[in-house]
Order: sequence, then structure tokens, then C-alpha cells
Amino acid sequence: MIRRIRCWFRDPLFLLALTASLLACAVQSGELGSSDTQHRLQSSHAFWTAEPPVFPQEYPEFGVHGREGKLQSWYGLGQSILLLPADVVGTYLEQLPAFANYNGNDPSVRNIFVSYTINILVSVLTSLVCFRFLRQLCFGVKQAVAGVLAVLLATTHLHYTQNMMENNYIFLLTLTGLSYQYEWLRTGKRRALIIGSSAFGLNLLTRLTTGMDLLAGALFLLFVLWFEGIRGRAFWNRCRTYMAIALPVYALFGLIDRLYQFYRFGSFFNTYVSVIAREARLRNPGLPAGYPFETPFSVGFLGALFAPQKSIFLFDPLLILMLLLAAILWKRFNPVIKAYVITTCLLLLAYISFYARYTVWSGDSAWGDRYVSTTVELIALVAIPLLLRHRYQVGKLIWILGIVLLAISTLIQIASLAFWLPLELYQMETPGNPTFVIALRMKNIVAFVLGTMDAWGLSNQAMTRDLWDYLHITTWNFLPFLLRRMGVAPAWAVNLAFEVWSMVLVALASVLWQIRRVLPKFSDVS
Repeated sequence: MIRRIRCWFRDPLFLLALTASLLACAVQSGELGSSDTQHRLQSSHAFWTAEPPVFPQEYPEFGVHGREGKLQSWYGLGQSILLLPADVVGTYLEQLPAFANYNGNDPSVRNIFVSYTINILVSVLTSLVCFRFLRQLCFGVKQAVAGVLAVLLATTHLHYTQNMMENNYIFLLTLTGLSYQYEWLRTGKRRALIIGSSAFGLNLLTRLTTGMDLLAGALFLLFVLWFEGIRGRAFWNRCRTYMAIALPVYALFGLIDRLYQFYRFGSFFNTYVSVIAREARLRNPGLPAGYPFETPFSVGFLGALFAPQKSIFLFDPLLILMLLLAAILWKRFNPVIKAYVITTCLLLLAYISFYARYTVWSGDSAWGDRYVSTTVELIALVAIPLLLRHRYQVGKLIWILGIVLLAISTLIQIASLAFWLPLELYQMETPGNPTFVIALRMKNIVAFVLGTMDAWGLSNQAMTRDLWDYLHITTWNFLPFLLRRMGVAPAWAVNLAFEVWSMVLVALASVLWQIRRVLPKFSDVS
């Protein structure tokens, strides 16, 4: 047994999975991170209890009327399915005698259980699939491990590991779809194509716009075939096989989505966006005719690229590195890398263009532009592996620039965890406060450490409008600090939470050090 454990701790894949689990555990606040996810959890709860998916007091801020006038959530089915098992277990845990005297929702036992289990699960699976896909792209073990760690620590994936929106789940499913469909292309295994297509299908249940990810998966395979010179009958035979297997899978998930839509709103053919728009116009006839797609295209398109509060280049600097490497090394890329880079860049362009006219093109209360950040992470996935592979071809200047961008991106993502996101949104209500969110976050961290929030003008009246929000945005956004701040949990539980959190951080540092020790034994060649 001891020998087996020692083998595990020399296996990079096991160490990556352990790193992902410890990292996800360390960054949790115990809250779900957004009202969107809380509403999706309530939909999960409504599946198996007598509670409604939307409470009457939440309307009209949230919810729309569906069949028989019943209030319904306007979100897709996907994340609610993911949350369902944890919701069942968490609900029963909350009812145990041990928690009888814990009567707060700050955070609730159910939310703590859901956030920890689901975020750890998604993080571990993501690390495994990222490693698998990078190895499929012919990166060596060192390069693949570095790529996975870069995604986990140096992209917005880290922020959404703490704040459980749909982003990381969509990223996992999209990458799984790409990996298994590519396996089918190489091996002809129909089982792999079914798994990959099912992953894309689950994405459709999560957010309908991930139909673009589905199309990107097919486009990736077409580009691979094209760049590798596959033409004629061989090309068309692959296309026919793909359609014969993938299209029925997509149709099945599309049917599930439509049945859920009919169950809620009595129609197979509309979307919840159209239902929201219709009901919003009934309440407010003065809304623009194109609502909720009334934003000028240039505002949303250029905003995603350059707005200081949402720019994808500011929140994910590894995107800059990837575009730079593509410009310098394009002729050195193998056909599969070329296919992947073109596909993901086209997917990013499609997402930015689609959401450019949306009424909240920026994703509203989110770290960066949450509607497009998942695709940015897909592009950034190969940045560090490519930098390592072509270190001597790019020259010393680009190598140093790449390391600097990696360090800056890591710092930005760690800073994103420090406070609950609405802090900066409240602060920006004060005239004259900067809209450069990242700089404001750094200033908040320094001011909080020094105790100079008031002196530096970082406190305002808006922050105190909602007591629940005020308590959450004025403490470090990690479970032990939140429990202490809310003052509901007993002292022994708070102290225990700090002890466990400290041990997790030590374990995480130890595993990262072990990875550093183990990796030199592996070759950079696939």
C-alpha cells in the first residue's frame, strides 16, 4: 500500500488532480458566488421538493410567468442537473441535529456542501481533461502539466472556481467534447464520438448559445482533416460517419431542452429570452423594440475587447501571449495546433459578436466578460505549452515577456478571489471612482490590509444599503473569514474552519513542490 501511494505521488496526472482538488477547496467561500447560481440551485430543489422554482417575493426582479401563470426560472436545465445530487445530500445534512442551532444562511450548510463538492468535482475533471487533450495535441508531459496549471491558476477559471457560475462547467464540457471527438477522428472509435457529442449536448442544456461550441467541435475536425491533406472519398466518409453518430445525439439533447421549455412555458419553439422580453415589455412598454438585444453592436463588441472594466486582454493576459505566439510561430505549428487555434479564435469572435447587442453584453456582475471568458480560456490553454515547446525559437525577449504575462495573469486571478465581486460595483457608484476594476481590486486589497478603506475613499453609502451584501463585501472572501464575519457559527466551528483551511493551503503548496520535483524526470517530447 505504501509503495502504491509513493507511485501515486510520482504520477503527474494524480498530482494534477490532487492540486485541482486542494485549490478548489482552498478558494471556497461557502456561498455559490452569484444570485444566478442560487436561482439554479432553487430549480434543482424544486425538482424533488414541494418548493417552487421561483418564490413570489422574488418577482419581478427574477422569474417570468409560465404555464398556468406559475413563476418559472428563466435559466436552462444544465447546471440545475449538475447541482441536483449535491442539493439532495446538502439538504439532508442541513437537517441533522448537529446543525440545529445554526440557523443562519451566511452561508447555509446546504450551500457550503454544494459549493465545495461541485467546484472540487468540476476542477478535478477539468484538470484531467485538459491534460488528456494537451497530450493528444502532442505536447510532452512537462508542457501539458504546465498548461493545466496555467489554466487552473492563471486564467479566469480560478475566479469561477470560487464563484460558481456556469463558466467552468461549460469549459469542462466543451473541452471534453473536443477531446473525445478528436479521439474518434484518430482512432475511429464510435464510443469516443458518442461521449464527445454527449458532452456538447449537455452544454446545450446548460446554455443554448453553446450551440456555437458544438459547431466549433465539428469545425475543428474539418480543419484537422483539411490541414492534413485529407480529401475526396476519405474526407466525405469521415463526414458521413460523424453526422450519422453525432446528429442523433444532438437531436436527443435538443429534444430534452425543448421538452423542458414546453413544461415551463407551453411552447416547443420559443426561448426563455423571448419570454423574458415579452413579459418585460408588458411591465414597461417603453423598452426598446429590440430588447434585450438593443445595445449598439460597436459598444458590446469593442467593450469586450477594450473596456477597462471588462476587456478580455486585461482579465486574461495569457490571451495576449497566445496571439503573439501564433503570429511569430504560425509556420512552425503542426496541423492540429493550427486547426485548434483557428477554431477557438473563430469561436471567440462568434461569442463576442453574438453578445455585442445583448442588453447586458458584459455579463453584468462578473469578473471580466463572463459570456466570452470560457472561450478565452480555451485559447489560453495552449499558450504556456507552446511557449515551452518553442522556447529557443521565440528568443529571449518573447520568453521573458511570456513569463511576465504568466506572472501578471496569476496575480490578477488570485486578486479576483480576495473579495466578493459586488465590492467594486458598489464603489463605482461614487462619481469619480475608476472603472478599471483590476486596479481598483488591487487598491482594495492594500487598503484592507492597512485598514485605510475609509481614508482612501473606498467606502460609500451604496455599500451599506443591503446589510447582507455589506457584511459579505467587507471581509476576505474565504469560508473561515466569512463565518467569523457573519457571527452566526459558534467560535469552535470558526476556529476549526481556519485550521482546516490552513492545512489545505500547506498541502497545496506541498503538492505543487512535489510536481516541481517529479517533472524533470519526464521528457518534453510527446
